[in-house]
Amino acid sequence: MRKIHDDATAALAGLLKDGMTIMAGGFGLCGIPEALIEAVRESGVRGLTVISNNAGVDGIGLGRLLETRQIDKMISSYVGENALFAQQYLAKELEIEFNPQGTLAERIRAGGAGIPAFFTRTGVGTAVGEGKEVREFDGQLYLMETALFADLAIVHAWRGDTDGNLVYRKTARNFNPVMATAAHTTVAQVEKIVEPGSIDPDHVHTPGIYVSRMIEVANAEKRIEKRTVTPRQSVEAV
Repeated sequence: MRKIHDDATAALAGLLKDGMTIMAGGFGLCGIPEALIEAVRESGVRGLTVISNNAGVDGIGLGRLLETRQIDKMISSYVGENALFAQQYLAKELEIEFNPQGTLAERIRAGGAGIPAFFTRTGVGTAVGEGKEVREFDGQLYLMETALFADLAIVHAWRGDTDGNLVYRKTARNFNPVMATAAHTTVAQVEKIVEPGSIDPDHVHTPGIYVSRMIEVANAEKRIEKRTVTPRQSVEAV
């Protein structure tokens, strides 16, 4: 099966439909599959449920899909710097299922591993636990959390070979690898596609068996969500 496609639109052809669930990788603005998100926007599909740690920022990443109101529900852990995300939620125009960040990651990992549910102490006695089953283990109370699995996962990788084996870099490794395993179809945008054997097997984070389609995005912009700098002190001439 040919995995390499010319562009994001071609890579997503035949996969998108109204009302589907999409996992979108990345952490803040790091490692987000921006080209694939833009292709989802251009497709015009609506009524989406999107699983992502956050929703980018206004005008960038998933923020682009919020602008066009293509997302009906977000399953996330952080509203972050996205004012539109917060605005739509407070206006009851967007449903949000908030998760503690570790719980979100584990729900996705469990979905990829075929584990339907698990128990965690996180959220016991809080709003997070409302309506969820609680059990006692060794004298401690635990919440039951269910796994997450999507119709489509879109991820961003640093390197990938033509067989679909992927390597992520630094912060981009937070959610992309688990999401790549937890969907019926995974499409990856990769900064550099190389020939099989070019990646040390010990360095592969996502085996190619999980990846159905790929595109190369050679000049992916590395955005900064919030820039903080130290004022430069003036140096008097000696």
